[in-house]
Formats: sequence, C-alpha cells, structure tokens
Amino acid sequence: MLLPDRMGDIAEDEASFYSNAEDYWKEVPPTVDGMLGGYGRISSIDINGSKAFLQKFLGEGEGKTGTGCALDCGAGIGRITKRLLLPLFNTVDLVDVTQEFLDKAKTYLGEEGKRVGKYLCSGLQDFVPESGRYDVIWIQWVIGHLTDDHLVEFLRRCKKALQPNGLIVIKDNVSYEGVVPDDVDSSVCRDLKIVHSLVARAGLRIIHEEQQMNFPKEIYQVHTLALR
Repeated sequence: MLLPDRMGDIAEDEASFYSNAEDYWKEVPPTVDGMLGGYGRISSIDINGSKAFLQKFLGEGEGKTGTGCALDCGAGIGRITKRLLLPLFNTVDLVDVTQEFLDKAKTYLGEEGKRVGKYLCSGLQDFVPESGRYDVIWIQWVIGHLTDDHLVEFLRRCKKALQPNGLIVIKDNVSYEGVVPDDVDSSVCRDLKIVHSLVARAGLRIIHEEQQMNFPKEIYQVHTLALR
C-alpha cells in the first residue's frame, strides 16, 4: 500500500513530474476518447451529473452564483466547455498545458466557440487566473497533475479570481487510501481525506459534495466538491 509520504518523493523530483506529464499529453489524440483515457462512452453521464450539480448554485438572488464567466481548467479540447459551461455561461476561458488541444478546441467548439474569452496555454502550477473575473472555476481530472503545495497555491489564486458568490468546483477521482501514483501519465490519485485537507489549507470550505454515480465499476470513485 502506498501511503501519503509518496507525495514527498514526487515533490523532490518535481521537474520531471511535470515534464513527464506534458510529454504524455503531447502523445494523446485530441479527441473526446483521448481526453477520457479511452472512456469516451462516459462523457454524457459525466456531463449530466456535472450539470445537475452546478445548477444547484446558479441563478438570481441571495447567495446564488452568477453566469457571466467560467474557467475550464485542464480544458483539453474543450469537452466540458462545449457541453457543460458554454450552455450555462456567457463567456468561458480555457486553460491547458497542451497547445495542440487548445488549437483543436477552436474547431471542436464550433459556432458557440465565439463566446470563448481566452485560450490560455499553461500548466496550472504556473497559471495565475485574472483577479475577480470568474463566477465558476471548474477543475476536473487535473488536480492529480499538481503537487500538494502547488495545488494549495493554485486554489488560493483561484479564490482571488472569483466574483462575489463565485464557486470553485473540483471533480476528480479519489483513491481508497493515501496517494496512488500513476506512472503512465505522471499523476497521482489522492484519497478524499487528503483532498479535504488540501482544500482547508487553501482557506476554502466545502459547501457541497457528491459522488458521481453510474461510472464503470473498474475506475476510481469520482467526487465533485463545491468550494468557496
């Protein structure tokens, strides 16, 4: 069993942790199936679950989150932007470490892509979102590519990038115990307790959390967390 101290090893060799991930994604085809590691068939289940989750918070009135601008983190070719964020928000920005994916997004998003504000090519460990710009910052299947310290720092920067009543959403796989490394794509999968502790370190609180249902049994559980 690999326990959380494995993250210490990764932090020591941080440069290759990031460069190996970049190399991995450069070889991945810019398709929905590529974005989902061969699990393209789960895309609709994923999007429908995310939409039901997000719509609990959006709208007019006290404490509700606005629908002006969203940020898609680790956006890839824009699968989530196209099917979840553009239908709900006026403007969406995309950030991804792989320029080829962002180039592909421009055609993949079609006519609605006119409402994309910015295509930003950066790893999240280096990315500084614009202060006060976003109603929702959506971070899906990408936190495993950040070290603990970089994830905490990134979440702190995201907090500053929110509009009043804005929301940060993390949707990701969680392990059963500890930190499980994936040497194929140079990422890690953390258990829920560790994710909770990193969120708290970033000065954020979890206002709602759900498990995504109806995913294949063989993949890790996926949890969605809304943070403010």
